[in-house]
Amino acid sequence: MKKVFGFVILSAVLFSTMEVALKIASVGLDPFQMTFTRFFWGGIFLLPFAIKELKKRSIVFDRNDFYYYMILGILNIVISMTFFQLGVIYAKASTAAVVFCTNPMFTMLFAHFITEEKLTKKKVVALGISIIGLLFIMNPFNMNAGDELIGIGLAFVAAVVFGLYSAYGKLRIIKYGGIAQTSISFIMGSLVLLVFLWVTRRPVISGITQDNLLLVLYISILVTGVGYLAYFMAMEKSNALYASLVFFVKPAIAPVFAILILCETITINVIIGIVFILIGSYITMGAGRLIKKS
Repeated sequence: MKKVFGFVILSAVLFSTMEVALKIASVGLDPFQMTFTRFFWGGIFLLPFAIKELKKRSIVFDRNDFYYYMILGILNIVISMTFFQLGVIYAKASTAAVVFCTNPMFTMLFAHFITEEKLTKKKVVALGISIIGLLFIMNPFNMNAGDELIGIGLAFVAAVVFGLYSAYGKLRIIKYGGIAQTSISFIMGSLVLLVFLWVTRRPVISGITQDNLLLVLYISILVTGVGYLAYFMAMEKSNALYASLVFFVKPAIAPVFAILILCETITINVIIGIVFILIGSYITMGAGRLIKKS
């Protein structure tokens, strides 16, 4: 159990630094370029672990598998993560982080229609509480300095689409394994985004210099690669519910990094919003049962 807890904390800490790192990187890099770079190399980092997992399961791919991974890649990389990167640009890192952490709520909503996991009264209550938290954070009539409504909106759309990606990914994750599914969908989604970069004549490598190379590697290999690896290692050694504690911890940690590194300020309405989202996450994940079982 100590190893599982270690994987959860490692993943949560790395994921909690993501918005801060992306905010800094956005100064000199195109948002679409940054999204392509971090998920392509993150997917490549995970690939050896994915191949090992696929060999262990004796998986043979067919045309349907190709379409499945393509859809996953487009939902996550091309749509969700691109919107999220843009959201980080137009909103504070702390705000974007907290808004995105509502994605498990939308996962359970879409799962009701895509999988056999049906909505319950408990889940509906959790979703409603989280939405109240979002309204406190958005506060459109009195926006916080550094936040723009478009930025919060983009982060919200990213969370919704990521929820759809997660729900759709549940269809075959047992067959392929989490690491394999993540690695392959990362690479395929990145390649689709690469075509977009070429067509729109956006930079692919240009802009990555000695000054920001370490930051790009940190985001790509550590946050995206190691972060997801630790997340799935926690899931493999326990269960998906325990691993999801990452998204319960992140809303509390991410604002701290934003305050310490970017000198952001957290207003009272954002604090209230975070509390509501944490309560919603607690209800969704059945944290009380988790603690009792462990």
